[in-house]
Amino acid sequence: MERFDIAIIGGGGAGMTAAIYAARGRRRTVVFERMVTGGQISTTDAVENFPGFPDGINGFDLAQLFEQQATKFGAEVRPEQVESIERRGGSFVLTTEAGQYLAGVVIIAAGADYNHLGIPGEQDFTGRGVSYCATCDGAFFRDQDVVVVGGGDAAIEESLFLARIVRSITVVHRRDTLRASAILQERAFAEPKISFAWNTVVESIEGGNTVERVILRDVTTGDTRSLNTAAVFIFIGQTPNNSLLEGLAELDAAGHAMVDLEMRTATPGLFVVGDLRARSARQLISAAGDGATAAIAAEHYLGELPREQMEAEARAVAAGE
Repeated sequence: MERFDIAIIGGGGAGMTAAIYAARGRRRTVVFERMVTGGQISTTDAVENFPGFPDGINGFDLAQLFEQQATKFGAEVRPEQVESIERRGGSFVLTTEAGQYLAGVVIIAAGADYNHLGIPGEQDFTGRGVSYCATCDGAFFRDQDVVVVGGGDAAIEESLFLARIVRSITVVHRRDTLRASAILQERAFAEPKISFAWNTVVESIEGGNTVERVILRDVTTGDTRSLNTAAVFIFIGQTPNNSLLEGLAELDAAGHAMVDLEMRTATPGLFVVGDLRARSARQLISAAGDGATAAIAAEHYLGELPREQMEAEARAVAAGE
């Protein structure tokens, strides 16, 4: 069984920062990422609030720089999905579709997935007008009318991005005020292409081969109406990817891992960072800080273990004991 000092699950901002610190500390480090490195930041058109880039930077480009920096120091990035984690002795056995790996420390940076509305037409039209990433799919709807569902930062940020491309955006929000930050609200209210359907929800998405209309319902009056649209962009939050944490970490009511100030879970040697941990700010800069904090704590943890003990445990696990 191939052994690593530190195995990182997830190649977003938190995971790649952890890899940079771990590899730079001369620990044998691997990052398992089933998709494109960078996580959600890789689909962001412009990152304006990450230090060092006063003019902003494309999210995909920034993600590639993260990976280049980590691999420069010796970290390995493997396009494999970790299916399970098992604690054996003082080590961890990680199982992927390609095989099993042994690690002294595991840092989980698996992030979260987009929430769905769960309405008729949503699944049927996904990829044919229903999208969860405006920067990925916005160009397909140039000079057309679109709908954005949600009222938080993500919904308004993506609406402002779409305003560069489409003819009009209707933001559908179930409340009468937005939850987005003040500066984003100011920009949205000042953008002539953006209008708002307050106290409103999407009941269904309809069309032929592609999206053609949505049915909207006013939550105060119950009245419904049809709105023609070429696309529906949905930004209503995320669900933490916590399946690997079962039996290994305590979760809060929303499914986020409970960690201490060093990102440690109740299982020695297991750390959780980024959007998957409780009380995360869900920002790239805080995710990067989580990754650095976890890697430093992981180094301290490994440094306190006698080398002979680690090698003996590794041999025992490899032998199936």
